[in-house]
Amino acid sequence: MSVWDDLDLLLDSPSPLTVSSNTRGTVKDKVGFKAEDDVSALRKAIEGLGTTEKTLTEVLTQRSNAQRQLIAAAYHKATGRTLVADLEGDTHGDFEDLLVALVTPPALYDCQEVIKAIKGAGTSESVLTEIFSSRSTRQIRALSETYLKETGRSLTHDLESEVSGDYGKALITLAEGKRDESTNVDSAKAKADAKALYEAGEKKWGTDEGKFIDILCHRSVPQLRQTLIEYKNLSKKTLQDSIESEMSGDLEDLLVAVVKCVKNTPAYFAERLFKSMKGAGTTESTLTRVLVSRSEIDLLDIREEFKKLFGYSLYNRLESEVSGSYGETLKSLCGQD
Repeated sequence: MSVWDDLDLLLDSPSPLTVSSNTRGTVKDKVGFKAEDDVSALRKAIEGLGTTEKTLTEVLTQRSNAQRQLIAAAYHKATGRTLVADLEGDTHGDFEDLLVALVTPPALYDCQEVIKAIKGAGTSESVLTEIFSSRSTRQIRALSETYLKETGRSLTHDLESEVSGDYGKALITLAEGKRDESTNVDSAKAKADAKALYEAGEKKWGTDEGKFIDILCHRSVPQLRQTLIEYKNLSKKTLQDSIESEMSGDLEDLLVAVVKCVKNTPAYFAERLFKSMKGAGTTESTLTRVLVSRSEIDLLDIREEFKKLFGYSLYNRLESEVSGSYGETLKSLCGQD
């Protein structure tokens, strides 16, 4: 039985979409932290002859994002330069991207990843799907506010010109950040929603996508979990199976991602990481984004799910897939099992 078919423990497991705790991250606040000490270590590493990558990795992966912001402020005060600019001038490639991501506040980092995904030739739907299906309502609102501050435009307005059709409709609904945040479950409503989904998909000639989008993008996580159970009771198939057989393309990918994140966000990310290292070539941008953005949320759980799904540790996989300073920094973020 796949991890996605098992609904038994669903109602009792915590979800990072609703619980904002950072106890399951691999990165914590450093005890005895002194921004000034870190600044002088970074300056030595950057200003000396040849960059000492090891110092950059050690300092930036062993501090929380909040502490890195204090380091960046102290760095600017001491040098008159920004830490980001110096990292960009002194390192390059994937290593540079990773260090810059580490010193960027989370909402701004999400925002920059969204801008990158919609800018340039062709929109990168898989990145938009990953971000909007996996972030909590609070994170999506923070991303929207940051987007407006950075670009002077509203996020949903820009998405409207980039994504279209049912996929666009679903993505924009998620980007509005209107998912219900209540933790109460209304069983009767879950039954009714399950029936509505069944009638909009499996039971109907042609699928009513709007119904799926409305329910999956608005209901709370606990409510949707109950709905998934009711759906399986009614249809004998999981909702994910139904979406996979009824839909295709980007819309299918997005709604499946939403269902997976409702069930088990860490397992969703474990799969994303596995796929980014599968086959010829590694998708470094996905590795960087997932490890940085989950390092203070649920990376311990992602590691656990990765091992359960694939039979070996994420750390071991990284060892064989990424090398150099970039690989060392990712492994330091990941931590050993």
